[in-house]
Amino acid sequence: MPHVLTRSLDRSATVFLIVVAAIGVLIPLSNLLLPAGSVLQVPTYLVALFGKYVCYAILALAIDLIWGYCGILSLGHGAFFALGGYAMGMYLMRQIGSRGVYGNPVLPDFMVFLNYPKLPWYWNGFDMFWFAALMVVLVPGLLAFCFGWLAFRSRVTGVYLSIITQAMTYALLLGFFRNDFGFGGNNGLTDFKDILGFNVQADGTRAALFALSCVALIIGFLICRAVVTSKLGKVLIAIRDAESRTRFLGYRVESYKLFVFTLSACMAGVAGALYVPQVGIINPSEFAPGNSIEAVIWVAVGGRGTLIGAALGAVVVNYAKTYFTSGPLAPYWLFMLGALFILVTLLLPRGIVGTFNSWWDPWKAQRITASAASAAREDGVSEPDMAEYAQ
Repeated sequence: MPHVLTRSLDRSATVFLIVVAAIGVLIPLSNLLLPAGSVLQVPTYLVALFGKYVCYAILALAIDLIWGYCGILSLGHGAFFALGGYAMGMYLMRQIGSRGVYGNPVLPDFMVFLNYPKLPWYWNGFDMFWFAALMVVLVPGLLAFCFGWLAFRSRVTGVYLSIITQAMTYALLLGFFRNDFGFGGNNGLTDFKDILGFNVQADGTRAALFALSCVALIIGFLICRAVVTSKLGKVLIAIRDAESRTRFLGYRVESYKLFVFTLSACMAGVAGALYVPQVGIINPSEFAPGNSIEAVIWVAVGGRGTLIGAALGAVVVNYAKTYFTSGPLAPYWLFMLGALFILVTLLLPRGIVGTFNSWWDPWKAQRITASAASAAREDGVSEPDMAEYAQ
């Protein structure tokens, strides 16, 4: 495994990992060690905000893995993100205990208010962190596996698959809105107190959650790079570019798509689980189809099929959303987002990073050619061996 991960990293990937690791260390240290009011001190609210951006970057990686490299355009990945968030939210609600408004040591406040006689069976076990962490991955992964097995086995592709994924997340939205579903209805889950015995609102806890989110982003990026640079990744790209030909060559296309779709859903669930304790709430609005569509726009803006671009697009678009929705342009943000998607599609179809690579690679090749020609002249060789210099 170490050899596979090392082999999958190029210079840009290494720089990306170093930057994320540095941010994951410097921002928490700046928040905790520097005095309040210092120029270099990062306020606690910004730590939580940046942590939310990192969680969105993990979600963008998950979408880019299936869309950019396998051609599966999912408009329902927000459902997996929300399911992971609800799994973590259920654990956080069980940690409140008798400190709730109604003082019930077992039932959360919303269940006491709705006259639940006892804790529903599917809430059992969420008082243990290891069980909740397992559900964060298992529930989205199981749903993705079942959905993908039915969809890919029936050879549903293209816009039809996108519409079905959107219908799936909308159905979950309607279900979680119901009070009798056992997840807080419209209000969702909130008023969290502790996580692993630490106060969720404390500066140290928020800094630790941000650092953990950065670690999760690094691990997710390494997993995606290991997949896309392996033989499996080559098959995924073949499926994206010519699915029928890949199937004709003897590959079980459905199995490859099912694996990568399930892996992507698990990553989205982890992103949702890290997101909830940092924002302090999870409600059915996270299932809204618009959230999934917005996540696809992040990937398109950053650069589909680049991984780094997907993470960058998530941060850039969400920073713009934070900036513009707090001023007089707030009512027009959705129009701006739609215009951004149209402009990127027409003017930068490869996204920010993809366009940069399309400009950088020819210039790099030209430099290699010039260096090889110069070295050949110095050695008295008329035609240099370009393959040697390309390595």
